[in-house]
Amino acid sequence: MAVTVKECLELQLLEVEMLLSMFPKRGEVSLDEDAVPSIQRYLRNADGALPPQLEYRIALDVGEAKVKVELQVLLPHMYPQVAPQLFARSDALHRQQQLQLNTDLASHISSLGLGDLCVCEAVQWVKDNSLPFLHNSKTSSECASKEVRVKEMLHRMWIYSHHIYRQELRKKIFDSAKKLNLTGFCLTGKPGIICVEGLRENCEEFWHDIRYPNWKHISCKHVENMETEGSIDNLRLFHGFEDLQFQAHGDYGLRNDYHMDLGQFLEFLKQHQSAHIFQILFGVEGKLSDN
Repeated sequence: MAVTVKECLELQLLEVEMLLSMFPKRGEVSLDEDAVPSIQRYLRNADGALPPQLEYRIALDVGEAKVKVELQVLLPHMYPQVAPQLFARSDALHRQQQLQLNTDLASHISSLGLGDLCVCEAVQWVKDNSLPFLHNSKTSSECASKEVRVKEMLHRMWIYSHHIYRQELRKKIFDSAKKLNLTGFCLTGKPGIICVEGLRENCEEFWHDIRYPNWKHISCKHVENMETEGSIDNLRLFHGFEDLQFQAHGDYGLRNDYHMDLGQFLEFLKQHQSAHIFQILFGVEGKLSDN
């Protein structure tokens, strides 16, 4: 018998209750104050719209030194029938350690059977397996200047949103991109488009940052990876992080609800060797100036 969304959401709430009992101190489990109530409302009336995906963060103390490692959790509506999205981060880890830690975590979670709750398992795995990365972090930093230049990977993410208007959201996008040394752009309006390029772990951290606690109607449409033995800066298509705004199509009065001129956007993509992305984002050939 097929498992329903309602059954999955009930299991997700049970797991959150377990985590809150395991981590009762203030700040150990961080989630939006409406996250659980919105799911409870849906469970009482399953005919309504689906609630936002459950997303929260768990602060862990690792080792005798109690180094802080944070596990970010995003649960698809059908979890545990599908895998959760997990991301571990710590200021004590260099980017390569953090990348390898998350690669190993993803491998461990994928080895578990679907259908079983696994966030508690992920928490224990992070506590048991972060310590070697933390011990190696200082050594790696000291040896970095002596190492032969290794290949680096440029990661480029193309993100689509139904719209981007709010000033506080735009500020969060630009602040996060600057902090993580990402280049690209944010196209304000309807639709809203974001492109970020840089180191993979920085792009993934940006993706997690801007979606927390909940951003509806947003998806990563396409990812590009390019390897180089030199600096990834040589592969960047953008020199900074641009605030991209085009003339709105049509006049919607005082309503902040307008479609951007996609013809101008296509021309912008062509100027940055990315015209092929237009069809990926919108599902149509990039020939028309607007829809």
